[in-house]
Amino acid sequence: MASTTDTKNYLLNHSMIRVKDPKESVKFYEFLGMKLLKKLEFTEAKFDLYFLGYDSPKAVSGGKNLWDREGLIELTHNYGTENDPEYKINNGNVEPHRGFGHTCISVDNIQAVCQRIEEAGYKFQKKLTDGRMRHIAFVLDPDGYWVEVIGQKPLEETESIKETDLQTYRMNHTMIRVKDAEKSLKFYQEVLGMTLLRTNENEKGGFNLYFLGYGGTPGQGTADREGLLELTWNYGTEKDEAFSYHDGNKSPQGFGHICVSVDSLDAACARLEGLNVNWKKRLTDGRMKNVAFVLDPDGYWVEIVQNERFTGKDNF
Repeated sequence: MASTTDTKNYLLNHSMIRVKDPKESVKFYEFLGMKLLKKLEFTEAKFDLYFLGYDSPKAVSGGKNLWDREGLIELTHNYGTENDPEYKINNGNVEPHRGFGHTCISVDNIQAVCQRIEEAGYKFQKKLTDGRMRHIAFVLDPDGYWVEVIGQKPLEETESIKETDLQTYRMNHTMIRVKDAEKSLKFYQEVLGMTLLRTNENEKGGFNLYFLGYGGTPGQGTADREGLLELTWNYGTEKDEAFSYHDGNKSPQGFGHICVSVDSLDAACARLEGLNVNWKKRLTDGRMKNVAFVLDPDGYWVEIVQNERFTGKDNF
């Protein structure tokens, strides 16, 4: 394992959400074109992890090892929830437990994609024809999490196209709401080494959107990317001392974390220690000595794992 670390080698590997019934959730994400890449079973602890992502020859990370990819979704299933009528997921969009907002897929022909989703019987939070923003839609997964659907091409270009190629899809980004944009941008750029690729300012709506990722050039289009992070900042929240977002790990639970894979886990954690980050779990804590968790300024968990490409050894 390398004794040094370079954030240029880092990847925004996955976003984790808890699910009630893994069969239904896996079926949904496979319908969106993803593939079940790996299942990790922890029978003693009574939970399983399902890692899904785009894996076709046209996919950005197609064919790579699990930890050498970006834009994966990790589904966490705690045994028995599928049979518990009282168990319900917090999707992060309902007060007073807002925080995590959505995941997002970018697609080739958005009108055809939305038609296909509707014909399959899945529900929408927002159809293309709803509201003012006619270029995006939000579909609901089996637990009520929002999945944004955006087009890789201008809306007018795909209006009359009736087909879609699932192999061209991207798991484009994960959105979380942040209290103080300045603090969050500093953390994700200076601490985790991401690049601010695009900013959308909406003064009339009272919010800004910041898109960050590893690699890429600021100002370039991001619709064909995978594994980006979108920070949503609503004006004024930073001035309210009592204000906070729900991190998804307190009750009621839902979203769990985002995950960054690194070139050298030991060196990356030593670097983070030197930057005085807030730890949720150091490498030496607990039974799992091959993962660490740091906290971002809003208390969201960021998992740090080893990219196996740099070690040639399996993480699990």
